Amino acid sequence: MLLGWTPPSPARHIARVSFFLALLAGFLTGAPSWAGTIRAIDVQSNRIVIRFDERVAGASSFVLAGPNRIALDLMGARPGAAPDLNRGPVAAVRQAAQGDGARVVFDLARPAIVTDGKFGADGSTLTLELRTVDEARFARAAAEGRLSFLPPFSFVRASTRHSYSVSVPVPPKPMPFAMPRIYGADDDRPLVVIDPGHGGHDPGAISADGIQEKELALKIAKAIRDQLVESGRVRVALTREDDRYLVHRDRFEVARALGAALFISVHCDAALHTGASGATVYTLSEVASDKEAARLAARENKSDILAGIDLAGTNRDVSSILIDLTQRETMNASAKFARLLGREAQGLIPVKDNPHRMASLLVLKAPDMPSILFEAGYISNPADVALLNTAEGRRRVAQSVDRAVAIHFATRMAAR
Repeated sequence: MLLGWTPPSPARHIARVSFFLALLAGFLTGAPSWAGTIRAIDVQSNRIVIRFDERVAGASSFVLAGPNRIALDLMGARPGAAPDLNRGPVAAVRQAAQGDGARVVFDLARPAIVTDGKFGADGSTLTLELRTVDEARFARAAAEGRLSFLPPFSFVRASTRHSYSVSVPVPPKPMPFAMPRIYGADDDRPLVVIDPGHGGHDPGAISADGIQEKELALKIAKAIRDQLVESGRVRVALTREDDRYLVHRDRFEVARALGAALFISVHCDAALHTGASGATVYTLSEVASDKEAARLAARENKSDILAGIDLAGTNRDVSSILIDLTQRETMNASAKFARLLGREAQGLIPVKDNPHRMASLLVLKAPDMPSILFEAGYISNPADVALLNTAEGRRRVAQSVDRAVAIHFATRMAAR
C-alpha cells in the first residue's frame, strides 16, 4: 500500500537530531526553547492554520474512522484559543493537554485527509493542507499512520554581554539512485521496470502476524521479474532488489532514464476491516495529471521532460500542448493495461469488482511512460496474506502480469 506521504530516508534522522538539539537549547537557556500556547485555529475549506504565541517543537497528524476524525499531536504546545470554523469538512474542534504537548481533534462532517503540512519560518505557525476524499481513501489513510512535521531548526540564546546563534547543517540530499541491473536478452525488446513498494525505514502496512508490506512486495516483484524473463518477450529491471528506501520520484525517474516501456509499482493494500480482499490496479487521476502537466510546462529546463522530444526551443504554449498530448496518450495506455491486468488476473488470484481505480499517486506521474500501481491483495486479510506469502501464490500473481504484458505489447506492436 502506497502511503500518502513518507519522508525520504534521512528525514527521521533529521527529526531525531533536531529534537535532541532543541532539548540542548532548552538546557542552555535554563528553560525549554518552546512553550507555545495555541493562539488561533483557523479552519478553512481546504486547509487548517494554527498559530502559537511561541515556537513549538513539532507536530504529527493521523486520521481515525468511526467516527471520522483528524488528530493532531503538538509537541511542546499548550491548548488555547477556540477555533474559527468556516465552511468545510470540519464540523467541530476539540483540544486538550497531552503529556508535554497538546492534542487537537477535528471532527469531520465528511471524510477528509491531510495531504501536506508546513511550519512557518519562525516555527509558530502550522498550515495543514486538506483534501476531501471518499470513504475508501479515508480508510486507506487511517491505515497508513502518521504524518510528521518539523519547524525549521534554529535557536538564539540571549546573554547579558552578547547574543549568539547556533546553526546546524542539514545532511546533504542522498546521491542519485544507481541504475539497476537489466535482466533478459541484450537487445531492444521492451523494458518493463518493476518497483517493489516501500523499503528501508518504511515498512508499509503490516499484517496481523507481523509480515511487512515491504518484504512481501519485494518477493512478489522478484516473482514477476522471473516470470517475465522466462517468457523471453521483454527485458526486466527492479528499482530495488534489497531492503532500501527510494523516494517516489526517483522510482519512476530511474525507469524513464532506462527507457522503460512500462512501469509497475507493486504493493499490498490494507483496510480497517479484515474482510476486504482482492487485487486492485491504480492509474493516475485526471486532476493529478493536469497538475503535473502544469508543473512540467513551467520548468525552465525542458530538454529532458519528454523522452525523445527536446522542448528547450519551444515556447510555453507549444510545450504545454505537447506535454498534454503525451500525458493523455500515456494515461490511456496505462488505463488499458490496468483493465487488461484486472481481466487476466481473474481466476488466478482474488480480484476486486471493477479493479481499475484512479488516484493521485506520485509514483505514477511519469509523463511519457505507461504506469500502474498494482495492489496484489490485502495484507490486512489473512486469506490474501496466506496466498501472497507462498511461492505458489506469487507465481499466480506473476502469471497474471505476464499474460497482461504479453497482450499489451502485442497490441501496441500491431497498432504500429
